[in-house]
Amino acid sequence: MSEPSVSRPRRWDKPFSLEAGSEQEMTDAGVEELLQQPPFSEIDASGFKRSLPLHDILKNDARIVGFDEGDIIVRRGDWGNSAFFVLSGTVRVELERGESSLPDEILGRRRSRVKSLWESIAQLWRNHREPEVRAVAEVSGSSPPLQTRMTRGRTRIYLQEVSAVLDKYRTARLEAGHWFGELAALGRTSRVATVFSEGVSQLLEIRWQGIRDILRHDASGGLKRYIEDAFRERALAAFLRTDPLFQGCSTELMQRIVDQVEFQTFGNYDSSKPFKELNSNPEQNLESGEPVIIHEGEVPRGIIMIRSGLARITQQYYQGRRTIGYLSPGQIFGLDEIRTSINSSSPLPCQTQLSAIGHLNAVLVPAELVAEILQQQMTTQNGSEQSKESPARQTVKIQDEALLSQLIDRNYVEGTSLMVIDLDRCTRCDDCVRACATAHDNNPRFIRHGPVLNQFMVPSACLHCVDPVCMIECPTGAIFRDLGQGDIVINDQTCIGCAQCASNCPFDAIRMVDIRDASGDLIVDSKTRAPLTQATKCDLCIDQRGGPACESACPHDALFRVDMQDAARVEEVFAR
Repeated sequence: MSEPSVSRPRRWDKPFSLEAGSEQEMTDAGVEELLQQPPFSEIDASGFKRSLPLHDILKNDARIVGFDEGDIIVRRGDWGNSAFFVLSGTVRVELERGESSLPDEILGRRRSRVKSLWESIAQLWRNHREPEVRAVAEVSGSSPPLQTRMTRGRTRIYLQEVSAVLDKYRTARLEAGHWFGELAALGRTSRVATVFSEGVSQLLEIRWQGIRDILRHDASGGLKRYIEDAFRERALAAFLRTDPLFQGCSTELMQRIVDQVEFQTFGNYDSSKPFKELNSNPEQNLESGEPVIIHEGEVPRGIIMIRSGLARITQQYYQGRRTIGYLSPGQIFGLDEIRTSINSSSPLPCQTQLSAIGHLNAVLVPAELVAEILQQQMTTQNGSEQSKESPARQTVKIQDEALLSQLIDRNYVEGTSLMVIDLDRCTRCDDCVRACATAHDNNPRFIRHGPVLNQFMVPSACLHCVDPVCMIECPTGAIFRDLGQGDIVINDQTCIGCAQCASNCPFDAIRMVDIRDASGDLIVDSKTRAPLTQATKCDLCIDQRGGPACESACPHDALFRVDMQDAARVEEVFAR
């Protein structure tokens, strides 16, 4: 019997303009009209491949979207995979940070509130007996000035009387011809500002793959210079100073570093398989297929600082390579070699190899500038009679190489709060599940079952990922990262039950549930009479005084949470 065969899926099998939320298909005539106006008319199309022409990139990776008065276009703190170009109309961009920024209620988020001691105790008898009870008033819509509505076939959150509300805050207006959102889209980082439509506006939205290809093949380099200049101007210095190495740099030296840093991109997200399938078949994620950033034995041109994504550190082992560690955003590679080379007659080559896991963005700081930083620090330390070396973020390493490889290949290293159960200590008492249920109105938010790595089991619970792909396509922003604590939570008031987050989660950690009123009756749609569903997941007991109830309830300290970016904690836990 012959094996079934199908054509390999390709990125453009479904153009961006035909995905949910689009208003109209991008036509050849529409693309030609775009190419007649700046900045697209200034792009040199001669450098594009015949199989990847500029015309086809715009036709398949871009779409035109319209917004009405008060619509939220992007939201501070959310993850996105596209950039926007204003074709017509005006948008308002939030400029303030911290306490002066827009309140969570305006952004469609719930404000975190920790329950009082009495409320925590009262959960033991006040919780509902029926599953997934919601207050009907909360589900039916949020209070003014924030509302949800169907706009051009898509559910959106909008702000009533947007101009009057935003005039109370510091904002900027962007008119036709301006870009926004490109740094977050290309860097796989969260949005840094909220953008509202002021009046009716029309925007061109381009997904990051299209921007990437334009940057690669545009011989004029106009768009690349714009994006790189924007990152250098707005965010590069602040990003570098997140590492202790750069915190003591003088203003003059930091400016030279900002001017000379190189931007690097490796790997891609173009895959014919969904996130879940990739995660369920970790043996297919072979290290040999990962793009090499710097080879073992190569003299580093500078230090590599990870901007987004994850990187694997490997070392030659007989005829193959073995994984010895990984790097996450903000960590650096190559510093030890440059530090050793300062007092050596010849530069020290890299003792390990660095490769990208999936898509990765990084910056390269030239070796001569790094050496200047280190020499300044040594001079300062000698003057103050200190001999301690400059601190740096530790590379995550685990002695058990097989365990480390499994954690990386299953993408568990994405987790900022990975739930782990030590099966050598666990007595299967189920106290953790009962405690979780008590903290969530008798609805447990995780399943005590999952892959077993050595004696450790990783249950099906939200990892609160570094790069939470679950947030990318939420139309109302109901799933979001709490900006205070970093936890990823869901707002019941704005969740419309579209299941995009559950579909995108690679760990099956989000469930869709039918919701009920206090009497136990299903809440149904007023028009279709179909039961309403909402997304649920672990929220790290963000409203509980003692933190995650599951961890506190374990009588044998068998269950614990691990931030996979905390090298010391990771090594302590998995060395048990």
